Amino acid sequence: MGLAWRARNSTGDSSQKVQCSSCHLRAGCLPAGLSPEELEQVDGRLVSWRRKVARGEALFRAGDRFDTVFAVWSGFFKTVISSTQGCEQVTGFRMAGEVIGLDGIETARHRVDAVALENSQVCVVPFSELEALEREVPSLQKQFHKIMSQRIVFGYDVMFLLGSMCAEERVAAFLLELTHRLQTRGFSASRVVLRMSRVELGSFLGLTFETVSRTLAKFQTNGLLVVQRKQIQIADPAGLQQLIDGAQLPGSRQELHKAHARTGSISASSD
Repeated sequence: MGLAWRARNSTGDSSQKVQCSSCHLRAGCLPAGLSPEELEQVDGRLVSWRRKVARGEALFRAGDRFDTVFAVWSGFFKTVISSTQGCEQVTGFRMAGEVIGLDGIETARHRVDAVALENSQVCVVPFSELEALEREVPSLQKQFHKIMSQRIVFGYDVMFLLGSMCAEERVAAFLLELTHRLQTRGFSASRVVLRMSRVELGSFLGLTFETVSRTLAKFQTNGLLVVQRKQIQIADPAGLQQLIDGAQLPGSRQELHKAHARTGSISASSD
C-alpha cells in the first residue's frame, strides 16, 4: 500500500478539503501563476489533505514507494542520502512553499530520507491527481516543470560550490541563498534562524562541524554577521557577496597560501 495511504491513516485528517486559492504560500508553490478560474479548478483536488510531521520524524524514507509529492506548508526539512556502509550525506533543506519528494518520480521509489527539523506540516499531493490536473490546466504543468528545472539548476550550483569554493565561500553562498529563499516568501532578508545543526550544515557543505563553527565566528569578527547560537543577523550582505566574488577575509586560505609562497613553502589545507 502507498505511503500516502499509510500516512493518512496514522497522522492525518482528510475530512477537510485544502483550498490552494486561499493559501498564503501559493505565489511560490505549485499553483503559482494560476488564474482565478484555474485555481477554482485545482481547489480541493490538487491537495488531498494536510499532514503534520513532528520534529525528527521522517516524511518518507529511501526505498518507500513513491505516489505522492509534498508541498511544505510550515516548518523545515532536510533530505539525506545514505551509503550501504552507513555514511550519511545531507543533500538539501526544504522550507515552506517548496516541493519535496520529486526524487521518487523516476523509479517509483524514494532515493532519500526527508526528515523534519522542526514540527512541520505538508500538503499531500497525489502524483496521479497532479498529472491529471496538469493535462487540464497547462499553467500548472508549466509551474511544475519550472520547479523541476530549478531543482536541476540547484544541483549544478551545489556541484560548483563543493568543487570550486573554499570553506568561507561555501558558508557565505549558503547564507545568501537561504536568505534569498526566505525573502521571496515574505520573511526577513537580514535575520535567519538556522533550523539545522552545525553538523548537518557541514554535511551539506562538505565541511566539518569545527570548520562551520570557526567560519561563522570569523564572519562575526569581521562584521559580516551577528551570531547568537541558531539566530544569525546578516550585518553585511554586500561583504558576503564580495567574499564569494573573490575578496578574501584576513587569514583566509588564499592569503595564507600567498604568505607561505613568499617564504618558499606552501602548506595546503582542505575541508
